[in-house]
Amino acid sequence: MTQRLKWPILFPMNRRDFLFALFGVLIAVGIGVVFTNLPSNESSPRLSSEAPLIGIASLSSDSYVLAIREAGGIPVVLPNGDGNGEKVAAYLDLIDGLLMPGGADIPPSEWGEEPHPTTELLSEDRYLFEKELITRWIEDTEKPLLGICLGSQWINVAHGGSLVQDIPSEFEVNHRDRDHAVILESDSRLSRILGETTLEVNSMHHQAVREVGAGLRIVARCPDGIAEAVETVEDDRFLVGVQWHPERMAGTNERQRKIFSAFVQSAREHREKRSR
Repeated sequence: MTQRLKWPILFPMNRRDFLFALFGVLIAVGIGVVFTNLPSNESSPRLSSEAPLIGIASLSSDSYVLAIREAGGIPVVLPNGDGNGEKVAAYLDLIDGLLMPGGADIPPSEWGEEPHPTTELLSEDRYLFEKELITRWIEDTEKPLLGICLGSQWINVAHGGSLVQDIPSEFEVNHRDRDHAVILESDSRLSRILGETTLEVNSMHHQAVREVGAGLRIVARCPDGIAEAVETVEDDRFLVGVQWHPERMAGTNERQRKIFSAFVQSAREHREKRSR
């Protein structure tokens, strides 16, 4: 006689949370199928049952989804909803890698400052959700994390760092709506991924790292001195934040595609280790 499986045998969560996690998987598969028909590079990896699930917090552009899909991952959109972080534990268990995308500004109260007149705060729901998500992701997992623009700033703030609230006001240089060079530390993970120590990037930010958070280091700067990338000092973890938007260049720029390929590959390796 076939024994009926109980929920705890399948997942270490209650029935309601299991259904939520299952819904997330269905979304992931659905997104993967939908984006199969989008234009793609012939050399992009094909999705398979072993493809890692990559969570994208508070999706702000389809370009993130396409970049993950092209790199061989299955993108899973993590909606911020009403700012409630009660589902974060299920997300941490479900997904293999986390992408924190671009957006508005983190409340400067996070590092003890009042808002600058140019500060455009995140919505309350997104702020509360993303703070809980990235804090738990960093502290409770060893899974890969990629931050882009705001996402990179979140990485620094979540590690106890602070930000320059407005680059033009403080340094009289502009980092919005322009391209510029960045210089990478030759011994950094990011430099090894890109195979370069200098490259040209797009720029759409008015904030940047001031004091680097504990356990991080600045690994790229613009020639004007503004920090452009951070990563963990832990050699065995993929935890990288970039101020530019590689997802907007990935379609035509092989170097920028390498960032997503390395991120997805790291998530795939982590997934395989967990399944052993």
